[in-house]
Amino acid sequence: MMLRFVLATLMALALTPLIGNAEASAQSKTYPPVHAAPDRLALGGHDPVAYFTRNQPVAGDAAITLDWNGATWRFATAEHRAMFEANPRAYAPQFGGYCAWATSQGYIAPGDPTVWRIVDGRLYLNFNDRARMLWEQDIPGAIARGEANWPRILTDNQG
Repeated sequence: MMLRFVLATLMALALTPLIGNAEASAQSKTYPPVHAAPDRLALGGHDPVAYFTRNQPVAGDAAITLDWNGATWRFATAEHRAMFEANPRAYAPQFGGYCAWATSQGYIAPGDPTVWRIVDGRLYLNFNDRARMLWEQDIPGAIARGEANWPRILTDNQG
């Protein structure tokens, strides 16, 4: 148990500079409620519904889109777009698609749409595999901390 704690601490220390660099590059800009590319594309163009229906990230079609919560979402099928439109909060990633580990720690980092997990019917993204590993050490606790920090950290982390 102690070894696990030491390893988690070392990983957190190793991850902090990486996420810090992502934060530094985003300083002096306003964080939107959904992490998106400069063109407002959410999830790097991946279909948010496919995580649930196909159990994997699937590229969305540029011709099948929907604007929601300040971002443009792409879908692999019109059926997926209709499902999302009927209940976007059921399919959109938690914490706006920002890194779930970073959110649990009280700061902002981009989420990678290929580093994901569904927990209790909700989609979570992480910055990279190390962040996901740290987050998975205590998923219920990390989710609770992230929910306590969200969405306040969108303004608290402004440059």
